[in-house]
This record gives sequence, structure tokens and C-alpha cells, in this order.
Amino acid sequence: MLKHLATRLRGGRHSGRSGLVHLDLPSTIVPTLGCDAVGVPARYGFRLLGRLPRNGCVFADTDWWWWIVPSGSDQDLMWPLPSHYAEGAYVPAVNPRLIRWPDDDSPYTPPIPLYLNACQLTGTAPLWTVGVGGHA
Repeated sequence: MLKHLATRLRGGRHSGRSGLVHLDLPSTIVPTLGCDAVGVPARYGFRLLGRLPRNGCVFADTDWWWWIVPSGSDQDLMWPLPSHYAEGAYVPAVNPRLIRWPDDDSPYTPPIPLYLNACQLTGTAPLWTVGVGGHA
């Protein structure tokens, strides 16, 4: 029980990258599609969490909330400001903690609903890069 609780509360560890922390997933969850993260300022955290049909692992610190997404979830998308896309789940955070455990064994929040809801919350129109949707 204590080992499980310690795993659940584990957050990030400082990396060799200047000022970045790696979001460590619980050892019982394997990121088969790689691991990136999308962050939003904390003021959007609860609202975004409540709007998504499914949440994977979600981390938070005092300033930012981070959703785990499959690697490459930034391809063909222009994530709206002030959100932040973090490759490899290396984030500019101080002390992120796992605050949302997934209902199954997948760490991922689906990136398209996350993207569309982030756009809506920030008042930004979704922007797809050239080639998406069958356009050249």
C-alpha cells in the first residue's frame, strides 16, 4: 500500500537539461507510444480537466498543469498560446506532482480533444498546418 502511494505521488525529477524536469510516469504504466506533454497555465487546469472525455496522467505544480500525450502530438498542430508543448515530457516546472491517475493502464490524454479544448479556453481558433484535411 505505501509503495503504491509513493508511486502515485511521485512527480518529476530534474534532468540534465537546464531548468527542465522530466515527468515520471508511475512504474505500472508503460508509454507504448512515447511520451510528450502539453501544459497550460494553472488557471485553466480544472476547467480543461473537466471538459475532456478522457484524461490520462495529469501533473501539476503551482503555475502549470501538464497532460501526457503520445510522442509527436505536435505534428500538424499549432498549439495555442499560452499552452506549451514539451517533447519527451521535459517541462519547465519546479515541483510537478501526479494529480490525476488514468482509469486504465494508458497514460495518454487524447491529443485532439485536448487541443480543441485548449483552443476554446484560450479563445484561439484551431490552426491546422498545410496538408491536414486533404488540402495541399
